[in-house]
Amino acid sequence: MSATRPLRVALAAGGTGGHVFPAEALASQLRERGIEPVLFTDRRGVSFGGEMQVRRVRGGGIAGRSAWGRMKSIVALGGGLAQAAWALRLLSPRAVVGFGSYASVPTVMAASLLGIPTIIHEQNAVLGRANRLLARRASRIATAFEAVAAVPKGAEDRVIRTGMPVRPAFARLRERAYQPPEVGGPIRLLVTGGSQGAQVFGEVLPAAVDRLSARIRSRLAITQQCRPEALDHVREAYRRIGLGAELGTFFDDVPARLAATHLLVARAGASTIAEITTLGCPAILVPYPYATDDHQTANARAVVEPGGAWLMPQDSLTPEALSARLEDVLARPAKLAAAAAVAHDLGFDRAAGRLADLVLEVIGAAPPEIAISNGRLAA
Repeated sequence: MSATRPLRVALAAGGTGGHVFPAEALASQLRERGIEPVLFTDRRGVSFGGEMQVRRVRGGGIAGRSAWGRMKSIVALGGGLAQAAWALRLLSPRAVVGFGSYASVPTVMAASLLGIPTIIHEQNAVLGRANRLLARRASRIATAFEAVAAVPKGAEDRVIRTGMPVRPAFARLRERAYQPPEVGGPIRLLVTGGSQGAQVFGEVLPAAVDRLSARIRSRLAITQQCRPEALDHVREAYRRIGLGAELGTFFDDVPARLAATHLLVARAGASTIAEITTLGCPAILVPYPYATDDHQTANARAVVEPGGAWLMPQDSLTPEALSARLEDVLARPAKLAAAAAVAHDLGFDRAAGRLADLVLEVIGAAPPEIAISNGRLAA
């Protein structure tokens, strides 16, 4: 008598945190529902697998490459398609969920060719180019934002807003209340940016802080992410102005730090937007100016326009301009608290759970109380 085949769902994601973290959040929810998640990713994402079974699939980006680079990527995508098709036949997942980037394309495309239902999840306010390629054949298009640009014509009726899944450590902190700085007390400023933001923030932040009034500067408790090669330079810059900032190339306790901070300075990637709206943290957002289709500016505006954050394009991020912005918001606790409340209201409860509900709906295993209504998933 053969063993019962487990109910599986394949998750296809590029090997960066912005793609893998929401996949991990969905995986946790699927396991709670008795479904085995399997991660299909590229060489960068193999280490993110955790408890999941991981299958490595070749892939490659095409946009912005030379003719020779595009040809190599097409060959890699073709090889990845064959790899993914073989693995999907062996594993027999009931559905495939793609989280964007060209690394997800072979797996989602192979699933579509094999007749396996597919869901693509778009984390940004502009549908990414890989997801655009896959959208017309997807069973559902799950989105983090209410409005998403560049959805192909004819695919609009399959768009469902589930929100952006965040890691459980962030979700658990959603109900904690934002506490603005107390009169005369410390002001906690957190600066994150990864490789795409740490360099410019390392150059501009110390000079901006040096221009703050003494009454604000003396209260600052700064935690800042830096590039490894810039650590000593940034540390010396703060030492010259009399501040002992906590610096690091990576912080593994970002949820707790973000929950305790009074103001964040960061890029406007999808994960950052999801995290600040989950926790209700006011932020100065500096979109990465070279992001594809300028999607980080679109992400930022979704929070800035209602009043949950402040936008500062990088081309205007001078020490003088940033100092003026910091002085304005840090000196007014009520302004910080109001922005925090707006950001929190923009957060989407149960995003990972809603995406898991959508998976169950697509594979025909959803409980009767789960329904799709007006482009939203409601329970």
